[in-house]
Amino acid sequence: MYDVKKGYELAKEYYAQYGIDVDKMIEICDKTPISMHCWQGDDVIGFEKKDGGLTGGIQTTGNYPGKATTPEELRADIEKAMAYIPGELKVNVHANYQEADTFVDRNEIGPEHFENWANWAVEKGIGLDFNPTYFSHPKSEKATLSSADEDIRKFWVEHGIKCRQIGEYFYKKTGKVCVINHWTPDGDKEFPVDTLTPRLQLKKSYDEIFEATKDVEGVMDGIESKVFGIGAESFTAGSHEFCMGYVMKANSDHIIMTLDTGHYHPTEVVSAKLGAVYTFSDHVLLHVSRPVRWDSDHVVAFDDETKAIMEELVRLGKLQDTYIATDFFDASINRIVAWVTGMRNTRKAMLYALLQPNEMMKKVEADGDVSGRLAITQEFKAAPFALVWDYYCDKTNKGVGLSWLDEVRQYEKDVLLKR
Repeated sequence: MYDVKKGYELAKEYYAQYGIDVDKMIEICDKTPISMHCWQGDDVIGFEKKDGGLTGGIQTTGNYPGKATTPEELRADIEKAMAYIPGELKVNVHANYQEADTFVDRNEIGPEHFENWANWAVEKGIGLDFNPTYFSHPKSEKATLSSADEDIRKFWVEHGIKCRQIGEYFYKKTGKVCVINHWTPDGDKEFPVDTLTPRLQLKKSYDEIFEATKDVEGVMDGIESKVFGIGAESFTAGSHEFCMGYVMKANSDHIIMTLDTGHYHPTEVVSAKLGAVYTFSDHVLLHVSRPVRWDSDHVVAFDDETKAIMEELVRLGKLQDTYIATDFFDASINRIVAWVTGMRNTRKAMLYALLQPNEMMKKVEADGDVSGRLAITQEFKAAPFALVWDYYCDKTNKGVGLSWLDEVRQYEKDVLLKR
């Protein structure tokens, strides 16, 4: 391996000429939490039932061996992945990852069914985030929070209430804010005649959930939109316009907009939306994924859009106000490789954005020198960023370059393939 420290010193010298304090940027990057989604490890199945399937307009593809089949296996795999992911982490859990001796339905879950998750998080010194699971259930086949069937709608409202109470439990156990993401797959394969009534029902349901849990502490609530899903190609009740309208109308310090990178039309990008949303909101929940022609939840890449999102957050001064979480699932490759690659790329894009001459570019822009702005932004695309990234990974003992890959492959042979 090359001399990482020497490479770092050379890069540090390069960045210093533009007034960039590399050590300070590494510190900011390292302390910014990223929430690691648990569902990559078992293909979003959870532990409610042994024969559980995935529904709700989403799917995993592939049958790569070694997926986690028990909570203990899943947490062990998460720990293995975390060994190669630098920076402060949280873990994001869905409601269908409850642990109970006998089946407990979604409207009856409580903190006791997530005690093992909470104790594990305390042991690891990390926070927990949470998600109601409004899919993969017999009562989610047609609609959930927007259902015209009052019994079904009430069932899912009760589920949402229970989830916010569990979020408070996580907060009190870990001492870290629990971010809850509310997303429902409710929609229609064809264009409905009445597009208002389902949305009025959805609004009513969210109102009831938040009113019933108004005394909950330590919880932030993201409202997530989606443009379409499998079987809901023509209409979604929780569209972007609905969700943004709900968040802005709520005018609450805990109800915020969730922006998922895969939940918009192919020509839309989240990086272009952040400034508009932050004009009216103090916080955003960001779900980092990678759509390939649709919301396919591919492993996050170190691509132009991921870098653009992080650049926008840094330039807006909103990196610390954004709750960043990953959301992808690939069953066609080693699941730990997927976690490590996607999480490292998310953190990598963050550091890349921090190592830009942002103050210089803002001044040039304010002076009306758009030619200079273009020249500077393009020049920094070839800056020696990789040397700083390698140093950061080495400093945090998370594996430089691909050094971690052989260890994960060995774990696959020793553990995953024996399941």
